[in-house]
Amino acid sequence: MTRKQLIQQIQLKKSYLCVGLDTDIAKIPKHLQSHPDAVFEFNKQIIDATQDLCVAYKINTAFYEAMGLKGWEAMEKTVNYIPKDQFIIADAKRGDIGNTSSQYAKAFFETMNFDAITVAPYMGEDSVKPFLEFENKWAIVLGLTSNAGSKDFEQLKFADTNNNATEFLYETVLKKVSSWGNINNLMFVIGATKASDLEDIRKIIPDHFLLVPGVGFQGGSLEEVSKYGMIKDTSATAQCGLLVNASRAIIYAGEKEDFAREAREIAQQYQSEMAGYLK
Repeated sequence: MTRKQLIQQIQLKKSYLCVGLDTDIAKIPKHLQSHPDAVFEFNKQIIDATQDLCVAYKINTAFYEAMGLKGWEAMEKTVNYIPKDQFIIADAKRGDIGNTSSQYAKAFFETMNFDAITVAPYMGEDSVKPFLEFENKWAIVLGLTSNAGSKDFEQLKFADTNNNATEFLYETVLKKVSSWGNINNLMFVIGATKASDLEDIRKIIPDHFLLVPGVGFQGGSLEEVSKYGMIKDTSATAQCGLLVNASRAIIYAGEKEDFAREAREIAQQYQSEMAGYLK
């Protein structure tokens, strides 16, 4: 999916909601747990209930990999079922030496047909570049994450390249990585619980799309994320520049047979709030 197509979907649906399909078979409604294809059936009903309210789906691959071959099959079927006007993200956090990253890119972009994959930048440029070599595909690089452990490395300060001042490691990552690609193939993960930092982050990467997890159960504020995280250039307001992910708050909203209806109600609340911020 191109940047233009993604922006068009945001404008059409008045939404920048990304629904996270972090499907744990132990947490889906009990009446589905004995289904022969339980994970896919659950995902299918969630997608049917929310597809007009969101512009993206994020599949956390760990929940599928943990199930072995059956999980990979459920993931592939889910990707194929998601409507083509949706931006489909593999939340796989890959990143390895160049030839290994190339194989990861082929696996998720060609074999599985995802639009984007989350990437860890720790190993440097040659580990990220292979994900940027596919037309109309995206690398979503970890920037400032919402977990408590982000303080261990991401939020350490050190002298910048000119030894003039100090900056956070994540700021160095944003500056460096943004030069490896462009706004048409590169996004960054910025946790919603770090909303107070978004204003400064936008000074470093003013035009890149941001994938923002952490709204919902993790306590992030959609209002603050929207206020500080949207693209600030008034001529580009309609671009929005955000994909705000909600996973558990939506997919596990209900525990009974009407779980998909309850998921839709929560997704609709997000979409309605987002429509207000897009005006």
